Amino acid sequence: MLSVLRNQTYRMLFLAQVVALMGTGLLTVALGLLAFDLAGSYAGAVLGTALTIKMLAYVALAPVINALVARLPKKPVLIAADLFRAAMALCLPFITEAWQIYVVIFLLQSASATFTPAFQSLIPTVLKTERDFTHALSLSRLAYDMEALVSPAVAALLLSAVSYNNLFLGTLFGFLFSASMVAATVLPKIAADTGTAGSLWHRTTLGARIFWTNQRLRSLLSLNLVVAAPTALVLVNSVVYVREVLHRPETDLALALACFGIGSMMVAITAPRVLERFGDRTVMLTGAAMIPAALAGVTAVTALAGPEAGWWWLLGLWFLLGAGNSTILTPSARLLRDASTEATRPYVFSAQFSLSHACYLLAYPLAGWLGAVTGLGWAAAALTILAILGSAGAYLSWPRQVLAGTGETVEKEPSVEQPTEQPVP
Repeated sequence: MLSVLRNQTYRMLFLAQVVALMGTGLLTVALGLLAFDLAGSYAGAVLGTALTIKMLAYVALAPVINALVARLPKKPVLIAADLFRAAMALCLPFITEAWQIYVVIFLLQSASATFTPAFQSLIPTVLKTERDFTHALSLSRLAYDMEALVSPAVAALLLSAVSYNNLFLGTLFGFLFSASMVAATVLPKIAADTGTAGSLWHRTTLGARIFWTNQRLRSLLSLNLVVAAPTALVLVNSVVYVREVLHRPETDLALALACFGIGSMMVAITAPRVLERFGDRTVMLTGAAMIPAALAGVTAVTALAGPEAGWWWLLGLWFLLGAGNSTILTPSARLLRDASTEATRPYVFSAQFSLSHACYLLAYPLAGWLGAVTGLGWAAAALTILAILGSAGAYLSWPRQVLAGTGETVEKEPSVEQPTEQPVP
């Protein structure tokens, strides 16, 4: 898997991604402490609002921004987005009111909605072969999982010597380093495609229309819902399970979250070999079956298990949920690549970025608000139903094709036809 790092262009882009992720992880910790300083016991409400604003920026702005910048050279767009994110990070230590957090987070995440889809759509152009691209997807998944594990530890180490405001400087450094790596990288030239000509509305909705006309991408829409359910449960309710339900010490929260990350990492490491043997459909739909089953197990453990037994069940289920998520997330970009051309790829990746985050706008309230009002068991049950619906949609949208006269079944080939808009005379 590490052989893909021999490609100098990808190696520099991957290094930029890793350092920027570390900076974002420090931002998450520092933002929570800043919210507590400003709002005290209402810090959760401040953070919840900030996360909602983040998701709204991703969902609403990603396709529009991409339509505006898709025809521009990639390098200036990526550098400008990184520099803007760095400027917003520099504003955070000077915030004195909660509303200022909301404004800065909206602007920062708008820049992320510009950077991330453009960055992701560039990788298939850098790595042409199926094998190299799959290895890159596994490395990317590992980078996200490692960030979730390492950033809190680094933040804790830094907080022992400096105030939390200095963590924002780590975020600033991460974005500046990312910009410098992109600036120093020779990026491949992407040929223009007249098929993407048209109005701003046409270009904004192009990615979503490609999704709708491609069977495998329609399945990915449903799989996004499957992934959102366990992610919301783990991120929102882990602390409640550990502290309130199971009466475990604070340090066990980190252990529970680590099990989720380790499950994801184990799948990411083995993904290239497994995908080569079984293919995208089998692997991803296996994850779609695993997640509802594990979520149903969480519902049962909440209702039946005692504190000691429930703790070990929780760790095992969090591991399975992380593994199930990675089984879907790691290969997903292969579907996006196969369903697009070089010119339409930014639109497809932007649509995936927006549509996948839209699922969290449904899953987060189910995990948080329903859990607070009716109890964790009902929240887990609701998320189980959500995952089942997503799994059913994925299976129905991604059927097998039967070869005539043989009875053998294979994955349907992706459609690469792109919807076009006729120019208005």
